[in-house]
Amino acid sequence: MLVMILRPRKVGRGNMTLFIARRAALLGAAGAAGALALPGLRAAQAQQTLEWVAGSVGGGWYTMAAGLSALIAEENQDLRIRVVPGGGLANSTRVNNNQSPLGWGIDTFTAAAAKGEDPYNAKHENLRSLGTGYSPTEHNLVRAVGSGPEDMRGILTQRGLKIACPQRSSTDEMTLQRILRFLGTSPDRIRAEGGRYLNGSYADIAAAYADGQVDYLYAALAKPAAILTEIGQGRRASRLVGFPDDVRKHLIDTFAYAEGTLPAATYPTLQDRDLMVTTMDSVILVHASVSEDAAYRITRTLIRNRGQRLVAIHASMGAWNPATSWRYNGVPLHPGAARAFREAGVMPAA
Repeated sequence: MLVMILRPRKVGRGNMTLFIARRAALLGAAGAAGALALPGLRAAQAQQTLEWVAGSVGGGWYTMAAGLSALIAEENQDLRIRVVPGGGLANSTRVNNNQSPLGWGIDTFTAAAAKGEDPYNAKHENLRSLGTGYSPTEHNLVRAVGSGPEDMRGILTQRGLKIACPQRSSTDEMTLQRILRFLGTSPDRIRAEGGRYLNGSYADIAAAYADGQVDYLYAALAKPAAILTEIGQGRRASRLVGFPDDVRKHLIDTFAYAEGTLPAATYPTLQDRDLMVTTMDSVILVHASVSEDAAYRITRTLIRNRGQRLVAIHASMGAWNPATSWRYNGVPLHPGAARAFREAGVMPAA
């Protein structure tokens, strides 16, 4: 900034007054310019970027995290979210270790992580949540028409089974292993009997199914799932398989899953009736060190935009209800989130 030093000449009283006024004006303008520059400088210094670990690229979690990050940035100019791929099983550990301070989690697996119970071997004490109920997730088993048995037990215990599911860091694959164990089989037995147990990203397993490398596909995805819609529109005739009563009960009683109905209209080309399936729900996890202000503003943005704005990001988010979201007790609610829920009038005062 250029500062001009003006040396007054011998002038009359009236001219001196004029000089003082002009000098004050110059200094005032310079001060105003500096004041205008400061807010921008402060905003730049205060900008915060948080990493959000989601799911596989192409899956519902990744789509939802990307949409929510854009919404959060729209309402909070100094808060940015960077989305990276992850998996429901590993995300809890990643957030607990502050590798990613923000992430998606699954209610039942998050609670197990906090307690250090199977499949985790240590208590995850740094986990906090921004609530649950953001995206009810259905477990899905797809079969190729004419490829063999049509019921889940018959499919998963047949010799020569060829099935694809997401990578081993996912809650999908862990759940499938739990079902296989309940039915008296395992991935190793499938391979030993000449079958195929294929792991990969959602895009990879969908391609393997479409190409006939496998005859069955297992995935936990919030409806409507893009890969299931694509399978339904593909060349290979396919059907969704319901979950037997005893399988659902075992998962509920042993691992705290839930159950629900997949309406017939969800995937018209894959089902001709309602199907009972195993379900779970999504939790937004944050590390305990995330500031109260950041957690508050993220949660406040979600509450403000519940309904159609969240549905526009992913249809499954239409069911999210702030009045029940904060009640999840698998891990402690972050103080910033509690502040937002209380401010919205859906959570009692402390």
